[in-house]
Amino acid sequence: MIQINEVIETNKMVSAEHLDVRTVTMGISLLDCIADDVDTLCERIHDKIISKAKNLVPVCEQIAAEIGIPIVNKRISVTPVSLLTARTGGAVKVAETLDRCADEIGVDFVGGYSALVQKGMTEYEREFLLTIPEALTKTRKVCSSVNVGSTKAGINMDAVALMGKVIKKTAEMTAESDSIGCAKLVVFANAVDDNPFMAGAFHGVGEADCVINVGVSGPGVVETALKQVKGADLTVVAETVKKIAYKITRVGQLVAQEASRRLNANFGIIDLSLAPTPVKGDSVARILEEIGVDTVGGYGTTACLALLNDAVKKGGIMASSHVGGLSGAFIPVSEDIGMIESAAKGILKLEKLEAMTAICSVGLDMIAIPGDTTSDVISAMIADECAIGVINNKTTAVRVIPVCGKKEGDVARFGGLLGEAPIIPVNNTSPARFIARGGRIPAPVWANKN
Repeated sequence: MIQINEVIETNKMVSAEHLDVRTVTMGISLLDCIADDVDTLCERIHDKIISKAKNLVPVCEQIAAEIGIPIVNKRISVTPVSLLTARTGGAVKVAETLDRCADEIGVDFVGGYSALVQKGMTEYEREFLLTIPEALTKTRKVCSSVNVGSTKAGINMDAVALMGKVIKKTAEMTAESDSIGCAKLVVFANAVDDNPFMAGAFHGVGEADCVINVGVSGPGVVETALKQVKGADLTVVAETVKKIAYKITRVGQLVAQEASRRLNANFGIIDLSLAPTPVKGDSVARILEEIGVDTVGGYGTTACLALLNDAVKKGGIMASSHVGGLSGAFIPVSEDIGMIESAAKGILKLEKLEAMTAICSVGLDMIAIPGDTTSDVISAMIADECAIGVINNKTTAVRVIPVCGKKEGDVARFGGLLGEAPIIPVNNTSPARFIARGGRIPAPVWANKN
C-alpha cells in the first residue's frame, strides 16, 4: 500500500525539475462492438468509449490536485481498428467516430488506428493501410500505428514497402501544416499491447476490457540528481539514476492505483520511460551530457544511453510489480531541446540516432527529413529499424516526417509537446532494388524457443 507521504519529497521535483505524470491512458477493448454494418459499429464504439471514459479527465484532474503532481496528458487507446472493420469496411468513418469521442471526453489523443501485419497481410489489411493518410487528415486526435515485424515472425517487407508510400502520402495530405500527419503515425517491430504513449498506443487483444496504463517521466529530475555526483565514477551514476527512477515510478504507481480504482478499471502497467519535452530542463540529451558526453551525438553517446536505460529499468522494476509498455528513455528529436540543438549543429545525425535505437525505448522518433525523400528510402529506414528490433528482441519504431517543401537546414514547427525540428540530411542512395524484392525476412534462429 503506497502512502501519500511517499511522494511528499517530490514537491521540489515538480516545481523546479519538471517531474510529471506524462500520461494516464485508458485502454478500452472494442471487440464487443463488432457489427455487420459500419453505422452500427460506430454507434457501439461511441457508446462504449463514452461510458468507460467519460470521467477520465475529471478523475485525473482530481488526483493531480490531491497529490500535487501534474498529469499532463489524458489519452485513450482502443483495439486495433483493422480488427474491427474487417467485416464492414468504413475504417475512416470509425476514425472520425474516435475523434468525436476524444473531443466529447476532452482527451488529448486516441490511439489504435492500427494494424498488426508482421507476418503477412490480408487483402483487407492492405486496403486498411492505404486509408491511413485520409484518416489522419480528417481527424485531429487520432493516432495510427502499424506493426510490420517481430522477433517471432521476422519482417514483412511487403508491408514495409507499402508503409513508405503511406508516410509520403500522409505528408503530402498535411503539407500545409509541415506534414504533421506523420507525427501521428509510427511503424513498429515488436509493438507492445500496453504502451500508454502516442502515437503507438493500442489496446492489445490479450488485455482486459478496460485498463489504466500510466506513463511517468522526469528527465529534469534525473539531470538534477546527476549534478550532485559530478566527478563520481559510473557505478555511482548508475546507482543515482536507479534511486531516482524508483521514486518517480512510485509516483506513477500511486496515480495508477487511484485512477483505476476511481474509474472502475483494471490497473495495467507503469511505463517508466523518460519522455522529454521542448521545455528547458526536461531533456534526455542533457542527462547524457551530464554523464559526460560533450554534445549528444558524439562518441560515447550510445554507451551513456545504455547506462541510463538500464538504471532506469532497474529502479522502476523495484518500485512496481507492473512495469511494462516501453520503459526506458525516449529520443524524439523534435521534443527534446538538447537533441534539437545538436541536430541543428550537424552533430546528431541519422546514423548516430540509428545506433542509439539499439538501446533506447523506441527508435527513430519525431525526425524531420527533406520532403523530397523517396518512399523507398523511408521504407529502407523502417527495414533497418525493424532489423535492430527483431534481432535484439526489443521494440523499435520509425516516426519520420518528410516535410513537404522543406530541405536540409530548414525547420519544421509542430507546436505543443511535438515541438520543432531541424530538417536533417538523409543518405539518398537508392534502396529501390532491395525494397522491390518484397517477401519476408525470416525470423532469427533464436526465435525458435519452443
